[in-house]
Amino acid sequence: MLQNNSALAQLKQQIRDNTPRVEGVIKATDRGFGFLETDDGDSYFVPPPAMKQVLHGDRVGAVLHEEGDKKSVEPDTLIETGMARFIARVQKRDGRLAVIPDHPTMNTPLKARIKRSLDEASINDGDWVVARLVRHPLKPDDRAFFTQIDELVAKTDDPAVPWRVTLARHALEQECPDAGDDWPLRDEGLTREDLTAEPFFTIDGEKTRDMDDALRIQTREDGGWSLTVAIADPTAYVEEGHAADLEARTRAFTVYLPGQNVTMLPEQLADDLCSLWENKDRPVLACTLEIGADGSLGDYRFFAATARSHAKLAYDRVSDWLEGQGDWAPVDAIGEQLKALAAMTEARSAWRAAHALVFKDRPDFVFDLDDAGNVLDIRTEHRRIANRMIEESMIAANACCAHLLAEHVGHGIFNVHRAFEPEKAEAAQEFLAEQDIQVEHEQLTELSRYTELKRELEGRDDAWLDARLRRFQGFTSMSAQPGPHFGLGLAAYATWTSPIRKYGDMVNHRLIKRVLKGEQAPAEASQALTEQLTERRRLNRMAERDVKDWLYVRYLTPSAEAGETFEAEVIAVNRGGMRVRLTANGATAFIPAPLMHSDRKKVAIDDKDGRIQIEGEERFKLGDVIRVTLTEAREETRSLVGRPAV
Repeated sequence: MLQNNSALAQLKQQIRDNTPRVEGVIKATDRGFGFLETDDGDSYFVPPPAMKQVLHGDRVGAVLHEEGDKKSVEPDTLIETGMARFIARVQKRDGRLAVIPDHPTMNTPLKARIKRSLDEASINDGDWVVARLVRHPLKPDDRAFFTQIDELVAKTDDPAVPWRVTLARHALEQECPDAGDDWPLRDEGLTREDLTAEPFFTIDGEKTRDMDDALRIQTREDGGWSLTVAIADPTAYVEEGHAADLEARTRAFTVYLPGQNVTMLPEQLADDLCSLWENKDRPVLACTLEIGADGSLGDYRFFAATARSHAKLAYDRVSDWLEGQGDWAPVDAIGEQLKALAAMTEARSAWRAAHALVFKDRPDFVFDLDDAGNVLDIRTEHRRIANRMIEESMIAANACCAHLLAEHVGHGIFNVHRAFEPEKAEAAQEFLAEQDIQVEHEQLTELSRYTELKRELEGRDDAWLDARLRRFQGFTSMSAQPGPHFGLGLAAYATWTSPIRKYGDMVNHRLIKRVLKGEQAPAEASQALTEQLTERRRLNRMAERDVKDWLYVRYLTPSAEAGETFEAEVIAVNRGGMRVRLTANGATAFIPAPLMHSDRKKVAIDDKDGRIQIEGEERFKLGDVIRVTLTEAREETRSLVGRPAV
């Protein structure tokens, strides 16, 4: 009867209303306890008994307990679970079925059942599955965690586990789309210029099959250049609204993983009909750009054409030849163009360095795998002259696309990047002031002022300052409206040069064709589409990172067992230690505080400032290059652990 007493219920509500409460997200640790982190950046300790009622990533409401200077919380309300859908491994013990979520801080089995449409006999101990949470202790009427297995991802002995598990984790497609073999060239009402006799060429990786771009360059009498960029034209085959178009829209991008690509378009198109193979006539969308001797962009003209690549070239061979190395040489018609393209690249790079911004060179790390997915080697590929030739050509062509769409359409798919979001600009200004760098607010929010500031900061060559500033900086997003790209220092930027692998580029192709035909542009791309493109790009990058982390652990396990030492850069500092990137191969490793000094109390970590003191003396900071000895390679968490080398 007491439970139904309205006075008692009212008393309980009064007690609840007067009890200090907080709301935030649970961050679990592998030691049983956890933390509740609020949106304001506050962190509260969650003791082990309370952690048994929540999972990592749960957003919860909690009661705040204070005992002197110590604060802890007791979660009592589930707002949103962080484990609605997750990857797990099956555990079968004594006829009981459970799953263990694939997360570094979770090793407790959760009871499970199998979806009715799945064959329980086909799922064995250790198999990888997609599961979802159906009961949670903080939900009304639920007393414990309970899950359902919805999908078998991979058998425990499948050599493709890293790829299948990673793609499933991010809900990305496992296979390339298949849309048949019948792909006639459509009549789009466009007049295509015949460029097949012009000596276009492609420069790509040795194994590249989906070749988007071919180039033709001529030196003008005034010392400038006329550059024609011919881009593969999948929209000549795929009509808007076709099943293949809708699938490409869903996928948004080709997923590039070490040892495996999952294409956005059917392989028949991506690797064959649309790809600019040597000696094959292909429909293209082209742009001729006029570039001054000083590297400045002049007039441009977009047009539809039919082109033929006269040479399939590889980055390293072209770079070697231009640098006077190796025994490979192009035919004369191509060789003269390569020299002209190299000269144009240097001029264009110099112009961008003076009037816009140029990215710092970072090497790529290429995984050589055998048929079973084992890592044979990890090669470092630096951005040499041939890579820069293609990069500068594409940046110039994309800048022209942005100008065309902004002037003649008013919308499209633009890459927008603001260096500092408005809500973070003031904090960035205060941070710079603390470093005795006085800047005006407009230098962080206006493109012309920012490019000047960026060049000044880069002149300081301060790795710690660069790393700390990244905390305040924004991310690149897709937008239907033109907007500045602070990273490139350009007023607008819209890509159209990779339509085989980017759906946004297909959208821009169709808009360019409407301009060429004098047709009225369709309605503006929806916010839902631009948000989807941005999200899918994020997921693709996470998938690439996750597969690489898995392969790094496998490759570097012998190094960890042998205690090998590597040069590394400090890329992150948090309250538990620091994360470093090995310069030899790009792998990241974590160095926990206890491995920095035998007495943890003598290690003082300032995670907000990115500095670490040991025994009162600063020893490490963001951007430092240090020596690191690998101590562990943990495949179950895909993580490497190290310690500072003695």
